[in-house]
Amino acid sequence: MLIGIHPLLTPDLLHALASMGHGDEIVIADANFPSASVGRRVIALPGADAPAALAAVLTVFPVDAASVPAVITMEVAGDPRAIPLPVAAIAAVLAERGMADVEIGALERHAFYERAQRAFAVVRTGELRPYGNVLLVKGTVNRYAAPV
Repeated sequence: MLIGIHPLLTPDLLHALASMGHGDEIVIADANFPSASVGRRVIALPGADAPAALAAVLTVFPVDAASVPAVITMEVAGDPRAIPLPVAAIAAVLAERGMADVEIGALERHAFYERAQRAFAVVRTGELRPYGNVLLVKGTVNRYAAPV
């Protein structure tokens, strides 16, 4: 166990997040998402729902402010304007992290799957509610380090 690291951030997840570069994408997926057939790398978090996994990831992950949208969810089939409970919870997590103004985009299910195939990793959660999927675009860490 490490101090200051969210307990849902497993070694595999931390390695994936640290290995990603600017513009790389990661998917946090529900338990019904075809993670193994879609994802290049699959990281399991079976004890967490999607909003909890998102909250943990956002403790160390910079979302790309230049990408619009940098946060993308999956549309409800047959009702693209619907906001499922997991998506509302995802928006609440963003707001709690001071990111209420971040645009949340949405893709049709198959378009989301296609985009997820190009993602750096898929985090498969234990989220049982449908449409508990979110894709994040990684930004940069902008910290100036003074010369020594």
